[in-house]
Amino acid sequence: MTQDYTKLFQTMIAQSQEMARAFNPALESFNTAALEKLIPVLPKDMLEIFFGRTFNREGLDARTRFLVSIAGMVASGVHGDPQLRLGIRNALEAGATKREIAETIFQMSMFGGVPAMTRALDIAQGVFDETQDSGSQNPGDNA
Repeated sequence: MTQDYTKLFQTMIAQSQEMARAFNPALESFNTAALEKLIPVLPKDMLEIFFGRTFNREGLDARTRFLVSIAGMVASGVHGDPQLRLGIRNALEAGATKREIAETIFQMSMFGGVPAMTRALDIAQGVFDETQDSGSQNPGDNA
């Protein structure tokens, strides 16, 4: 980024934060980790309704859509850790195995680079550990 662009971006972020505070002062201390705990994953049936075959009957199922989404996030450099964690949790809930998720991430090393792949694998391992610790019975837990 150029210095001018960096200044413009910082100004835009500051203005957006000020606008959010004006609309709702509670947004000043918004915590994405707390939101993840509030809504950790959608139930499998809802995933199929929102992301699967309900609205696109001839298209991809929710499991495949989430694997493709994970691939895109990794290839773009994993700029949003919360989004990637949520995508991984939802992929597990939709029936993807840990191995399928890991292979999707490995494949993206060719497009997003090894550092992006490594970071994504660390995030995935954290999600796998969380789901194992919570006693989740998702199909992906045993792969």
